[in-house]
Amino acid sequence: MANKHFLEIKDLSIHYKTDSGLVKAVNNLSLNLDKGESLGLVGETGAGKTTTALGIMNLIPDPPGIIASGEIFLEGENILMLNRQEMRKLRGNKISMVFQDPMTSLNPVMSVGKQIAESIQIHEKLSKVEAEKRAVDVLEMVGIPGERFNEYPHQFSGGMRQRVVIAIALACKPDLLIADEPTTALDVTIQAQVLDLISNLKREQNTSMILITHDLGVVAEVCEKVAIMYAGELVEYGTLDDIYNHTKHPYSIGLFASIPNIYSEEKRLTLIPGLMPDPTDLPEGCSFCSRCNRAVEQCKVHNPALVETDPGHFVRCIHYEEGGAL
Repeated sequence: MANKHFLEIKDLSIHYKTDSGLVKAVNNLSLNLDKGESLGLVGETGAGKTTTALGIMNLIPDPPGIIASGEIFLEGENILMLNRQEMRKLRGNKISMVFQDPMTSLNPVMSVGKQIAESIQIHEKLSKVEAEKRAVDVLEMVGIPGERFNEYPHQFSGGMRQRVVIAIALACKPDLLIADEPTTALDVTIQAQVLDLISNLKREQNTSMILITHDLGVVAEVCEKVAIMYAGELVEYGTLDDIYNHTKHPYSIGLFASIPNIYSEEKRLTLIPGLMPDPTDLPEGCSFCSRCNRAVEQCKVHNPALVETDPGHFVRCIHYEEGGAL
């Protein structure tokens, strides 16, 4: 059967073999993305968001990481079946990633302009002069003067370095951009500028995007779809309206309850008690059971399936699996 979506992930599981045991970082994850669409991947640290992104890029370090099962289709082609050379042609060209830390993502002994030009030359048949001219244009596209082409990463601020990383990612006009916490290390004003930049470039180039973040406010600004991850699984997945206005999973409800609201008179935020389970020793039943204020006895032994409660809105909770509602 032909794949209807631009990106389709089916039953993806990614594990890490460590001395402490088998880390089940991502478990049977399925989601899809259409051309030009943005998906916000949300969850606390350790939920499996970055591992999912590295899986899409086919950059899981092996060893210790293994893609235990699943398929990832990009325009109908299972990219997990590509060899190393074919995947290298795809990365930076059709799929690009903005990595989490701009301080360590750049080569400190190579000028920023040459790093952009190198990416262009790898994927496009351009001369060195043509690639460098394009690199100057890309720098200016992200708001950095072209005359800074020969400067090195240490000569740029954190926000400017993040712009350079985005410039490298967008240099070859990818069809899919994965942005992993692109604003984490930046102050609030620079965060807004970087998000505006990504949104504008995405709109101009009709690029699909997966935005990995902890910040539900950022997701509301730039995404059409939202996926909430917990302990390596999707617990809720749907449109922005589904997740923000018709929240169903207890974990998602807890996340929204922990956000400050200037219109609320409550003096203390609602906390989600406890910690995420150890990924080397996941519970037999629902992973969120021990922290859930609505858990029943069966939750301890039964891990519910991801159920479509409304068209396009999926929830992993025993109450919805049985056709009930919380």
